Amino acid sequence: MTRFLFRRILQLIPTLFVVAIIVFFITRLLPGNPAAVMLGPQASVEDIERYSEELGLNDPIFVQFINYLGDLITFNFGNSLSYNAPIIDLILERFPNTIILAMSALILAVLIGVPAGIIAARKQNSFIDYIITTFSLVGVSMPIFWLGVMLVLLFSVNLGVLPATGMANFMDSPVEFFRHLLLPSIALSTIPMAEFARIIRSSMLEVLKQDYVKAAKSKGISERVVIYKHALKNAVTPLLTVIGLQFSNLLGGAVLTETIFSWPGMGLLIVDAIERRDFIVVQNTVIFIALIYVTINLIVDILYKVVNPKVNFDSKKG
Repeated sequence: MTRFLFRRILQLIPTLFVVAIIVFFITRLLPGNPAAVMLGPQASVEDIERYSEELGLNDPIFVQFINYLGDLITFNFGNSLSYNAPIIDLILERFPNTIILAMSALILAVLIGVPAGIIAARKQNSFIDYIITTFSLVGVSMPIFWLGVMLVLLFSVNLGVLPATGMANFMDSPVEFFRHLLLPSIALSTIPMAEFARIIRSSMLEVLKQDYVKAAKSKGISERVVIYKHALKNAVTPLLTVIGLQFSNLLGGAVLTETIFSWPGMGLLIVDAIERRDFIVVQNTVIFIALIYVTINLIVDILYKVVNPKVNFDSKKG
């Protein structure tokens, strides 16, 4: 276990390095001069050139990249060009909102997806099974941005029962906070909800074929006890990995969701920074999300080993 942890932690370094390279050069492909955007349309050519020099934009691209890596190693995220504030403060301000949205979507996906998968497995090849399987396929295939727009049109524009955008303060009004949270959570939870239903259904069908489940049924134990006490315990193990991966994906998928619903999280921060040509915010925010992503995957691997000690992480032993 110790060797596995040490090896996995070392694997984080090249992963983050590759992400840093990709993000750095992609942000340099954004059209427009950040200095010109910051100074506005009334700025003179001389002012733009002087500000570009101050920002280091006139340095060779290799020098800019080395400076960028040096700042990452020393955890110096720098200051935002457009917000005129330390980037780490912007991240710490927006990150909790993204976590709230991602956790809400994950909880909603588990509460609906897992029972749906269990019901589909119990009613295999029935009409209910076909309905759940069909909705799972549709949910996995449905684009978040399209679903988000449809939810806004239905519940906000046509029915007028839920707010379309923004985020309420929980301390001021918990009810308004959850009303604002509901639509983006539903939009973001659709894909993981469908994925959980499919995984649980497949895993449950495999477990229900095992001899110990058949033996429990032959003893006269009720089907509910067999499923929830014996079968589900082993069927839920593969779900741990999927939950971890889906939670990481939710952090990335929040970019579209937060943009549609104007939820003030990391995704909306990235989109606003791109519009303002604030590539420093884009670079460091994406790196921060990538760090969270790989950390969650590491935690999932550890939990998988804890839940199922028979799992061997040593590739030499298979």
